Amino acid sequence: MEENHKPATSSSFKKGDDKEESSEVEKTEKETKSEQPQSQDIDDKEKEERAGIKHTLQKSYDDIETFLSKLENDAEAPDIPDFVHKYVDLVEKKLSKHEPLFHDDGSFLKVVDQISRLYKHLSDFVKAPLINRIGQIQQQAMCYLEDEFRSLLEEPDLKQEVVADQHGEDQSILDQSKEESNFSGYSYQVIPKLNKIAKEMIFGGYESECCEAYMVTRRNIIDETLNKLGYEKISIDEAQKMQWEALEKNIPPWIKAFKQCTKVYFSNECRLVETVFSGYPSLSTNLFSNIVRGVFLQLLNFVEAVATIKRSTEKLFKFLDIYDTLRDNLSSLDGVLPKWAEELRNEMTTTRCRIGEMAIFIFCDLENAIKSDTGKTPVPGGAVHPLTRYTMNYLKYACDEYKETIEKVFKDHSKIERANSTNKPRSYEGDSEKNKYDDENQSPFVGQVLRILDLLDSALEAKSKLYKDIALSCIFMMNNGRYMLQKIKSSAEIHQAMKDTWCRKTSSDLRNYHQTYKRETWMKLLGCLNVEGLNVNGKVVKPVLKERFKSFNAMFDDIHRTQSLWVVNDKQLQSELRVSISAIVIPAYRSFLARFSGYLDPGRQTEKYIKFQPEDIETFIDDLFDGNSGSMSRKKP
Repeated sequence: MEENHKPATSSSFKKGDDKEESSEVEKTEKETKSEQPQSQDIDDKEKEERAGIKHTLQKSYDDIETFLSKLENDAEAPDIPDFVHKYVDLVEKKLSKHEPLFHDDGSFLKVVDQISRLYKHLSDFVKAPLINRIGQIQQQAMCYLEDEFRSLLEEPDLKQEVVADQHGEDQSILDQSKEESNFSGYSYQVIPKLNKIAKEMIFGGYESECCEAYMVTRRNIIDETLNKLGYEKISIDEAQKMQWEALEKNIPPWIKAFKQCTKVYFSNECRLVETVFSGYPSLSTNLFSNIVRGVFLQLLNFVEAVATIKRSTEKLFKFLDIYDTLRDNLSSLDGVLPKWAEELRNEMTTTRCRIGEMAIFIFCDLENAIKSDTGKTPVPGGAVHPLTRYTMNYLKYACDEYKETIEKVFKDHSKIERANSTNKPRSYEGDSEKNKYDDENQSPFVGQVLRILDLLDSALEAKSKLYKDIALSCIFMMNNGRYMLQKIKSSAEIHQAMKDTWCRKTSSDLRNYHQTYKRETWMKLLGCLNVEGLNVNGKVVKPVLKERFKSFNAMFDDIHRTQSLWVVNDKQLQSELRVSISAIVIPAYRSFLARFSGYLDPGRQTEKYIKFQPEDIETFIDDLFDGNSGSMSRKKP
């Protein structure tokens, strides 16, 4: 359709009238008083002419209707009566003046319908120029309808009075639209009008123009609506160039837009197109297909773009959010998308699988993060290693917030997970009775968590060897083991999934480290209180006794000074260590002191060799593992 054939919209016709009237007023004001009566005569004459055209047009309508009825029942070439030419002249004159024919009485649609029928029935019998004139008039009228159709679609909130239908054929449309007071933003008053225009354009052979106007306008409106939700189109190339922080901000708006489309917009769009194009099911289905397909693929393209970025562990949870959205809203489409939309379902399933695969790879990359932590600097004081904190908090959050989703992902993609993670934990090796959590029926996700925990444990053992002091390496392993254990127990989800086997094994390892720590530190100290060699021929050898007290004092002072700098953040573990130390040191020291202190001369000798009372020992033990510089200032006088 050429643009110079398109008339202005109804609103532009009215604006044209207003401008014409305004110009006329200005002209009148400039004229002399003697000219005013002449101008008034011209206006009155023009009004009379317009009224005459309208009257004549309305009168000709009945004549044309009678003529058309005859044409529809007679296959012979008709004689063209004069009123046909006159009618064409009247319509052409009316359109050429850009005057609105579309009023609440629906007169314009009647005229367009007659023009279309005239063109249809006379095209086989009548030659140019009459049939060409009718065709041009029809094209002008259809341009007007197309503009009106587009204008109504572009203003969803515009309230329009329903065009009365003298034949009552649109009453069902009105009834249906009243049940839904809002069709994607359109009032029930506008819907029948859109339906009338669509029917007239399709009948007149302008189906493609009508569909194009509808599809383009509705797609633009949907895009604008999604944009208001914060969703922006992002291509794969753009995504690969964006920083993760910037791309991450676009995921929540995408989730909101996807949910709105699948649960609200698509169903509303389906209802709207079926109502506007009622009576044309094939046409409405194709329109809905094209609109929804475009929007849907646009939304899926965003996911594809996200899936192409470089993966890292911190991106897992956003991937799981996307996976959840795709999974949870698939059923919403079943009630909207007909059988022809199987392709879209497949596209959605494929995209969801790709996101699921990426989530698996990202989660398994946690193994690589552990392996790549090859730092050779030990953590001061044997405290919890940052790698332990990161890994355990990562696992805890994954299980607490995403367990159901991630279990589903691992179940659907277990082959990928097994291919990506080839290192089995030690607990999977051998037939030892202690490896009871090697359960063939356990979920792939739990199996992966166990592999990560075992790999972390191995990494911590390697890092514990960075400490030259065996006792400190034991404190390091106890700190990290207790941290891991507490995180597992504090997460009901992961604890339930892993059951108690891992926890029991880890608790057993912690007890072993505890025993080794006591053996390496305090049992050596108790060696200073050994009575062997103190008695010779039934007498206490004072030089040996003095050396025992001196060695005890020096060693305890060194232990206190050193281990006060060590760190045990877990208060329960800290208390357990202090209690166990007191239980083995204080009774032994009290007994040794009671048995041999009397052999030292009172006064200076006693003060020199007996530096601590049992109460002092207990006080200084309570200084241990605080991470503070040890001080003997609290020693009792």
